[in-house]
Amino acid sequence: MFYPAIPTQLHRELDELFRSAKPRKVEGTLLALIAPHAGYMYSGSTAAVGYKLLSSLNFDTVVVVGPSHREYFRGISVFSGDAYRTPLGDVPIDMKLREELVAQSEAIVMSHVGHRAEHSVEVQLPFLQKVLRNFTFLPIVMGDQRREYCDILADALAATLKNRNALLIASSDLSHYHPHDVALQLDKRVIQEVEAYNPDGLMEKLERDEVEACGGGPMVAVMKAAKMLGSNRSYILHHCTSGDITGEKDAVVGYLSVALAKVN
Repeated sequence: MFYPAIPTQLHRELDELFRSAKPRKVEGTLLALIAPHAGYMYSGSTAAVGYKLLSSLNFDTVVVVGPSHREYFRGISVFSGDAYRTPLGDVPIDMKLREELVAQSEAIVMSHVGHRAEHSVEVQLPFLQKVLRNFTFLPIVMGDQRREYCDILADALAATLKNRNALLIASSDLSHYHPHDVALQLDKRVIQEVEAYNPDGLMEKLERDEVEACGGGPMVAVMKAAKMLGSNRSYILHHCTSGDITGEKDAVVGYLSVALAKVN
């Protein structure tokens, strides 16, 4: 539904997205990304700008935090299986990290719930498979994105990733199905909080319905966790709407790519 199922076609599409991507220079140590999760024809160019930054880097494990679009459940679900499979191969789960993370809070559980038909985590993997060599990953889906769970997850991630060579990824799109001009204004409010590295400000706007981000909770949790791990700088890499891609601007979706880094 989101990208080609045939490996050669998927490789070709990703190669083209990476060729076209022109990320800005990011100083310091990259700790996290915020990336969109729509079909590649819509948000792939935005995602590629962020993922291209990884081409000269190595990470032992990648933690991807996404929202649940299809199943509502309380708390946070960490996939209980052995791997995620894409047309480019299997990506093994970091089982040791999973065990440590689940031990941090009763709100974090091992389960297939939230993962079975969810795309927000899975669509990030082909990008990672193209730019990273050997890595394990941990897929996390937030069934409930309230502040309480964002804080629990942020604390747990910071505690378990402290001495690991890990990358955090928050999977989120922004405004949904507004006219292009309205979408730009809604997205600008999100971008302002992200650029200021103000996860609490973003959370407040989400709680008051002043902004839209289907993965707002993952964004807040990852921003907070990265900050606890030493990140102190946010780089806005790319923003667009589906209308910029298709030319149809009556009802668009917003896409954002961000890098979070530790700059001395």
